[in-house]
Amino acid sequence: MTKPLTYADAGVNIDKANKLVDRIKDIARRTPRSGVMGDIGGFGGLFSLNLSRIERPVLVSSTDGVGTKLKIAFMMDKHDTVGIDLVAMCVNDIVVQGARPLFFLDYVSMGRLDNRIAADIVQGVGDGCSQANCALIGGETAEMPGLYQDSEYDLAGFSVGLVDNDKIIDGSDIRVGHRLISIPSSGLHSNGYSLVRKVCFDVLKLNIDSHVPELGKTIGEELLTPTKIYAETVQKLLRDLPIHGISHITGGGFEDNIVRVIPQSCDIVMYRGSWDIPPIFHFIRDAGNIEDQEMMRTFNNGIGMVLIVPETSASDVVGRLGAMNEDARVVGEIIARKGSGPRLKWVGESSEKAE
Repeated sequence: MTKPLTYADAGVNIDKANKLVDRIKDIARRTPRSGVMGDIGGFGGLFSLNLSRIERPVLVSSTDGVGTKLKIAFMMDKHDTVGIDLVAMCVNDIVVQGARPLFFLDYVSMGRLDNRIAADIVQGVGDGCSQANCALIGGETAEMPGLYQDSEYDLAGFSVGLVDNDKIIDGSDIRVGHRLISIPSSGLHSNGYSLVRKVCFDVLKLNIDSHVPELGKTIGEELLTPTKIYAETVQKLLRDLPIHGISHITGGGFEDNIVRVIPQSCDIVMYRGSWDIPPIFHFIRDAGNIEDQEMMRTFNNGIGMVLIVPETSASDVVGRLGAMNEDARVVGEIIARKGSGPRLKWVGESSEKAE
């Protein structure tokens, strides 16, 4: 007689998944819990909104993944930081509109469930939520044999934030003369990794544990540096300083991300050499013989966020960021739109030399 088949015989272990849920509950409980109702494990996450201080509440949402940076985690068998990247890529898109992140949900899909790896991933998600001061209220872990290699997985995240309608940052107050202020990135963040992997592993033939003198660490350690989370920094600035535009520098670099937040009547001038570019970007550029324009449209080049503020407030914003240990710089300005050329121009020190 043929042995009766089970779901586990097909590669899906329900008992193992249930054990993982218990570990995830502990991680979720350590994230900020204000507003959270119930516990992990229900069909949906519950969150109670406190609207007593908000006249016209607006919810702001974002979803994203980590991209091929996950390949670095696979190569290193280190999975406790990519969850931070996942949270960062979602909440950083929320804060640019002035919203405070409220809660986060994750989706982990694996070829074969490995509770060690899954728990490390979710621990990173929990760490990211704590940095963003938002709650982890739910998620999903899916076992998909045949779709992924046993040692591989994919991640997706979803976050929701809250802002008063009158305080939404939409760029409508940006005027000619406004200044661009940079907040440094922590490195490559989670963009451009297909090109990075090609340079490091196809062109240079590096191993994941190859030590790179220019970086002072192994290439794997550098490439797995978590994405910086800006939620708390931006919220502190918004309390009493005028921030009229914010751009999260992700895929597409400066031009694609800054241009999308300024009025059509304006152009952008950025000052070459006005901020420090971390060594990893020079290393990738030189090793891949990548042109500067391609670098600027692919990577953040050391700037994770750009704030657009009135000229009269620029020094106050830079000073406040400095007090928060951020090496902020004035890196550009807003000028009037002239002609039909590129909307972002590069100069040495002043807009008189705009190219």
